[in-house]
Amino acid sequence: MVRPIRLIGDPALTEQAEPVRDFDKQLRVLVKDLMHTLRGDGRRAGLSAPQIGVPLRVLAFSVHGRQGHVVNPVLEPSERTQDGDEGCLSAPGLWVPVRRAYQVVVRGSDAQGRPVTVRALGAFARCLQHEADHLDGVLFVDRLEPEHRAEADRRIAAAGWTA
Repeated sequence: MVRPIRLIGDPALTEQAEPVRDFDKQLRVLVKDLMHTLRGDGRRAGLSAPQIGVPLRVLAFSVHGRQGHVVNPVLEPSERTQDGDEGCLSAPGLWVPVRRAYQVVVRGSDAQGRPVTVRALGAFARCLQHEADHLDGVLFVDRLEPEHRAEADRRIAAAGWTA
């Protein structure tokens, strides 16, 4: 089922998500809902459970033909960084420059509890870091340099959201 996406200002986006403990049917339904919601208009790269109001550590991705999910992800970012514009489904239309690690290894589990390792570079690495931030209650605007944060805050206020 496609689920509504929470927008900046919703308290669900600023709370730390809980680790998944039960790898049951309810988790598999959540993963399916994340993937259906992510497919949306075909331009979406990633989505986290808190963005659909579920406070669990689950993220989904669909980048450059790679699709999947990770439960209880742990990230190992590289020291090499990349700068680039980043957007968020919880802030439609807002794109701002964010510095992220260029490469990341993500370890966790799939919906059945089996170990998963995802290695990513560039835009795919950016997506995984962005979604993992959601699991910690961190929004992409929280990572902005001061000069970009002021502009983002202005645009967020103009949209009627609160950050």
